[in-house]
Amino acid sequence: MSHDSTVTADLAGRKLSGRRRKEIVAVLLFSGGPIFESSIPLSVFGIDRQDAGVPRYRLMVCAGEDGPLRTTGGLELTAPQGLEALARAGTVVVPAWRSITSPPPAAALDALRRAHEEGARIVGLCTGAFVLAAAGLLDGRPATTHWMYAPTLAKRYPSVHVDPRELFVDDGDVLTSAGTAAGIDLCLHIVRTDHGSEAAGALARRLVVPPRRAGGQERYLDRSLPEEIGADPLAEVVAWALEHLHEQFDVETLAARAYMSRRTFDRRFRSLTGSAPLQWLITQRVLQAQRLLETSDYSVDEVAGRCGFRSPVALRGHFRRQLGSSPAAYRAAYRARRPQQEQRPEPAQPTQPVQVFDGPLPPQLRRTPQGVGAHHGEPGRGGPDAYLQGRTALPGQRERPVG
Repeated sequence: MSHDSTVTADLAGRKLSGRRRKEIVAVLLFSGGPIFESSIPLSVFGIDRQDAGVPRYRLMVCAGEDGPLRTTGGLELTAPQGLEALARAGTVVVPAWRSITSPPPAAALDALRRAHEEGARIVGLCTGAFVLAAAGLLDGRPATTHWMYAPTLAKRYPSVHVDPRELFVDDGDVLTSAGTAAGIDLCLHIVRTDHGSEAAGALARRLVVPPRRAGGQERYLDRSLPEEIGADPLAEVVAWALEHLHEQFDVETLAARAYMSRRTFDRRFRSLTGSAPLQWLITQRVLQAQRLLETSDYSVDEVAGRCGFRSPVALRGHFRRQLGSSPAAYRAAYRARRPQQEQRPEPAQPTQPVQVFDGPLPPQLRRTPQGVGAHHGEPGRGGPDAYLQGRTALPGQRERPVG
């Protein structure tokens, strides 16, 4: 991630207050939070893995409100410490917030502001970004969250530069991640920042996850419109765009249909969807290309035309940037992986040899089904070779340059 040099210098110059310790990580829990996201920082920072070459952190689990804290499946948790313990932490992690429509407790927001003022690193996993935004810690900063909630975050906090494409965003002393498994990506990034790639790689092998994942959230997006856009005048323009992706039109065309200047349209569109209109349009065209490659026999050139790309070269460039694969390779791998029942003959016919796909499916082909739940937007990862020592790191996340 690029930063203004003055901002970078300011961030680098921040120091912890005397009572805080860099190695102490506080996890701030609230009632109603999902258990998976809450458990990620507890597992990463709370288990002693020094035998595997992972430096040890000191974990404190703090309640952000009066307990007991109820979580997924009706479980009740009792945090051993309260908000006062945040005063000793060098890093404070806020896992997913229970509801994007309800305000966090004022006392917790005050504690987060105080921690940040005293030099602590503040981390929001998934919808934890809403807590950071409510505390004012994301004002004027880049941030991300689960792609389903990015439009809401952008609309409710217009001073936050929401980027729904990233798995995580490191802005120095404030960090945010996308949904569910992206929280693991961000926590590994923190270990990498604190102790280097070797320590992060050792931890990744213990957790049986890749040290880094390539790409961002684009591959998990669907065509559904944000709930907040339904009653907005732009809803009709967005719906028209989705129905006419096969035509060649640009953002100026959409602005004209909305009876707005390009500048006004860009601002309104970003506030509603959390994305620039051009990037959103390209993403929708790539998603349409995915569907045609999966369900039709059109050539790549024909797919490009039916998705509104001006040339097959444009399709190939955007497709590879978003999904890490060429259209032809995507189709070949997808068809090799298709459920075998689609290829079986009628029951009365002799059984034919079954073609088996040899090897793990490339991560870019693991798409999320339409209508996926809020915290189930992260698919599985690659095969076992992704966890072996010496595996080449694949950058794909927005990070502040180290140093």
